[in-house]
Amino acid sequence: MENKHCRECGKPVFGRIDKKYCSDICRHAYNNRERIASGTYVNTINAILRKNRNILADLNPEINVKVSKNKLHSKGFNFNYITSLENNLKEVCFYCYEYGYKVAEADCIYLIKKED
Repeated sequence: MENKHCRECGKPVFGRIDKKYCSDICRHAYNNRERIASGTYVNTINAILRKNRNILADLNPEINVKVSKNKLHSKGFNFNYITSLENNLKEVCFYCYEYGYKVAEADCIYLIKKED
């Protein structure tokens, strides 16, 4: 039987045949390092989308709140990043997850929320 070694620290691994790490600490350290190394771009985009969603959620405690585009900009909202859009004959609705907005006038935006 071959001796296995931890992917993170190199210590011998005992236990199940498919075990790859000697402890949860080593498993977390290895996976965190791999995630950071491989997903910097994705993590950046997800952070922007999460921030946009939180801004919309904070400003939209009720349905169809009307705000100015400048107010969203001042809070740090990035209009270049959305998760989906709905285009019907009347209007286009832009969404960051379940929260969204539709442009009413040049500087006026209605905040909306998708219903389940």
